[in-house]
Amino acid sequence: MLGQGNCLLRSPFLLCVLIGLLMHSVVGAEIPLGSKLSVADNDYWVSSNGDFAIGFFNISDQPNQFSVGIRFSSNSIPYSRQAMVWVAGGDVTVGNESYFELTQEGELVLFDSLHKASVWTTKTGSRSVASASLLDNGNLVLMDKEQHMLWQSFETPSDALLPGQSLFPNKMLRAAPASKNSKSSYYSLHMNASGHLELHWESEVIYWTSENPSSASNLSAFLTTSGALELRDRSSKPIWSAFGEDHNDSVNYRYLRLDVDGNLRLYSWVESLGLWRSVWQAVENQCKVFATCGQLGVCVFNASGSAECKCPFQVTGGNKCLVPFERECASGTNMIAYKNTYLYAFYPPDNSVITSNLQHCEQLCLNDSQCTAATFSNDGTPQCSIKKTGYVTGYSGPSVSSISFVKRCSGPFAVNPSLTKSPPSEPPPPLCVSCLMGAATGTFFIIVILQLGIMFFIYKRKNSTRPKATLGFTGTNSKGLIVFSFSEIKSLTGDFKNQIGPKVFKGLLPNNDPIALKDLNATLEERKFRSAVMKMGSIHHKNLVKLEGYCCEFDHRFLVYEYCKRGSLDKYIEDPALSKTLTWRKRVEICSSVAKAICYLHSGCREFISHGNLKCENVMLDKNLVAKVSEFGFAIADGKATYCGFSAEKDVEDFGKVVLTLLTGCRDHEHIELCGWAYKEWMEERVVNVVDRRMEGGYNSEELERVLRIAFWCLQMDERRRPPMGEVARVLDGTLSVDPPPPPFAFQRPLQVHDSEENVSELEV
Repeated sequence: MLGQGNCLLRSPFLLCVLIGLLMHSVVGAEIPLGSKLSVADNDYWVSSNGDFAIGFFNISDQPNQFSVGIRFSSNSIPYSRQAMVWVAGGDVTVGNESYFELTQEGELVLFDSLHKASVWTTKTGSRSVASASLLDNGNLVLMDKEQHMLWQSFETPSDALLPGQSLFPNKMLRAAPASKNSKSSYYSLHMNASGHLELHWESEVIYWTSENPSSASNLSAFLTTSGALELRDRSSKPIWSAFGEDHNDSVNYRYLRLDVDGNLRLYSWVESLGLWRSVWQAVENQCKVFATCGQLGVCVFNASGSAECKCPFQVTGGNKCLVPFERECASGTNMIAYKNTYLYAFYPPDNSVITSNLQHCEQLCLNDSQCTAATFSNDGTPQCSIKKTGYVTGYSGPSVSSISFVKRCSGPFAVNPSLTKSPPSEPPPPLCVSCLMGAATGTFFIIVILQLGIMFFIYKRKNSTRPKATLGFTGTNSKGLIVFSFSEIKSLTGDFKNQIGPKVFKGLLPNNDPIALKDLNATLEERKFRSAVMKMGSIHHKNLVKLEGYCCEFDHRFLVYEYCKRGSLDKYIEDPALSKTLTWRKRVEICSSVAKAICYLHSGCREFISHGNLKCENVMLDKNLVAKVSEFGFAIADGKATYCGFSAEKDVEDFGKVVLTLLTGCRDHEHIELCGWAYKEWMEERVVNVVDRRMEGGYNSEELERVLRIAFWCLQMDERRRPPMGEVARVLDGTLSVDPPPPPFAFQRPLQVHDSEENVSELEV
């Protein structure tokens, strides 16, 4: 499809597995002795309810390396979203001629064709195993003739827990390797002897502990079907619980996983969105996960509230971010201060801490030939942490009170301006009495005038009857959003007199800043609405209209946005005079800006956010004709509003419609007719007919070809062919090539509802 190709087409094995899942539906609870799975046959065992399957899979970038694992296999979950919940042997991989067998002796064996030997086994050959079964809860078990359980996968977890599964003392979860070059992860979850859950980096660093009220022995962690992680005693009584956001909601599938970034998260399957959503995480601040950035630098939060790694030091040839200190400095050393930054050593994780003040802390590191960095903190006790390695990481942000110092070699200095001599001071002039009297008189009159002015201002303020002066605002929330009452909304809009769009009104704040107010005019539970706007309030991107506030009072649901002076894009397309201002360069820039905005919603935020209603009316233009996407997040149907109620593919298709509308200037066609006509003109090399004839200044033929190709890919009836918005943005910027598309509507059968649910673009949750 694109220059990088479609995901399924790039991986023939995944395509084969998908075909196998559709054609070789083997359903059976009991697995007899002698049963075998092989990479070559691509077969699998499935639970009787069809929710889970076990077989070979390849999740690495190495095509001939496979593992055996249990994954979700429900028809309601697209194949690309069928999360792996157990792997035989953890990080064990085998070759492409390997097999997984339940031997006649009653032992599950993973045989590696590369080493010609078994690499993992249940070691149950002498325990009278009669059969195996993959239970409906995802537990793989070995049983004797009396159906007594002799071995189960639930007791040997890898990186995840399923509802009904426990984590016992001396057992652990280990995160999957972060890359193909990693044999195993540094991150693990343990149940310690004192009855606390602990997240570890390697073995010695503990960066999260469950907040049990008291220590107790013989506890186990348990994941409930209602969406809670519990610590239970011997009588199964919960003594500590962590609840997901959707606790007790009707959710078909859940699981708990220790992710590759070192955070423990609870996931729920959201049917309407076709994706897994994180509903709880152990470490709320991702930057507090030990070594979350590692050799990539320091963890910070970007404008959208997502954690990212930045390097304030120097980047080496291997893309490692290391402190710049060299042991031998011919010109001496000095210290660089980093405010609001906490640094620590992670390799080795050795940070000696002493009681010290700020100046002494800096001097201690400067005088120590082995010290590379130091951090001063004062949370009641002033402390100085000394680092003696180049492998230093940490986190930074306005709320971090620590100050860090990094040692570096001094460079040649220019003249220090603080050391230059001042000219000799002159004697003071003689005292001028008449000058003092004049100054005093002038000051007296100035004070009288100021007092009269203040009294006049107060009088006018008390007698003012302007509605704007009565606005008190309900307040702001933690995201800085203004919370309005409905009466304030009416006052801001002059009782909804200035309508600038469908259910959109212009208003003025008391400081005369213009705003745009959107009436959702739909029912949505207050808790869900406030939760949604809180998430939207943390989203910041130059091509997204900023959410300034909201109203949630009784049945009223309003969103208050920044005001874009030029209005919506559709106005410029419909008006012949305004359309001339949209030059070819400006139209391409608008397409690129909208693509980047939607890409950011899909993959740049903490969780996937769909737009759901992307069209020219929701693309706003500021005073410089820079495009900003508005009204994202909420989908409205049948008078009900939902947050992120559509898939990524829906947004991709809508983007394709916006592109064709912008290129052609056509508004009065069904998009199928417009797309079919534009594709026919393109195929028959009459692209000049596609371009809006009202546009002045001509167009770039190479760019037009690229834009039309990506638009036709976005409008493919088969959702699986539509590219992710990240690739779309790169094509429009010219950094990624794009292949000629097939006819967008040349699809062999009508697209069914379950197809659209099964083909959501794969995004990190």
